[in-house]
Amino acid sequence: MELSDLVIFRAVVEAGGITKAGARLHRVQSNVTARMKKLEDDLGAELFAREGRGLKLAAAGRALLPYAERLLELAEEAREAVRGDGAKGTLRLGAMESTAAVRLPVPLAEFHRRHPEITLDLKTGATQPLIGQVLNGDLDAALVAEPAEDPRLETLPVFVEDLVVAMPTGSTSLVGKSLTLLAFQQGCSYRRTLEAWVAVQGAIPDRVVEMSSYHAMLGCVAAGMGIALVPASLIALYPGQSSILLKPLEPAIGRVRTLLVWRKSAPQARIQALIEALQGR
Repeated sequence: MELSDLVIFRAVVEAGGITKAGARLHRVQSNVTARMKKLEDDLGAELFAREGRGLKLAAAGRALLPYAERLLELAEEAREAVRGDGAKGTLRLGAMESTAAVRLPVPLAEFHRRHPEITLDLKTGATQPLIGQVLNGDLDAALVAEPAEDPRLETLPVFVEDLVVAMPTGSTSLVGKSLTLLAFQQGCSYRRTLEAWVAVQGAIPDRVVEMSSYHAMLGCVAAGMGIALVPASLIALYPGQSSILLKPLEPAIGRVRTLLVWRKSAPQARIQALIEALQGR
């Protein structure tokens, strides 16, 4: 089994067929077909099953794919180490919006100062979608709320957040009132915490309004539209603090660690450079 065969195998999987993979790799279709037949012969198993005019991964192909990705990533890391440029290229980083706004400006400025040769691509999102993007290779690493227990991931605690419920001023009991939750999309761990807290209070929300910005949430809270769960560290950045009421949560549910997560098979040089910046080393 040769690395070049794995490159072609991955291209066929990603392209969904021999012809498209050949165009992507600038190889003729017969060469791609022959290399896949050789790989199947080497492994003693059929990797693809035909489905109409395309190909579908067979059971053996599904089993091979994560190993192929890991081997190709390790090969690239070895090349970088030998060339001495392991801390170059692009680092694709995901982060929760609050983390990007409050926690990252200083360490990322230091990261850029130390490693101007690394291009940083930052994307914000909710915890579960970010973890999914790390696992499928769309992101190199992400800063997410605990827990992140997938065995394919390495995790490192980097920040601790104290969560508070933001309510309109004058709010008392939530029970028996029309209640709107202002939150990010499904997959946000803070949203799950808010829903659980509201249930413990004995309240039943009438609706959940999904938003993409904490500042939008806090503005709607101040206008009396609903309640939201936000990191206390974010409140200092909000100019309308006097127009909202903040209720801290018990540390058992309201103190949450932010984890840096990355695939165990991911190249390490850029990740290590990021860790050092996040830890102030």
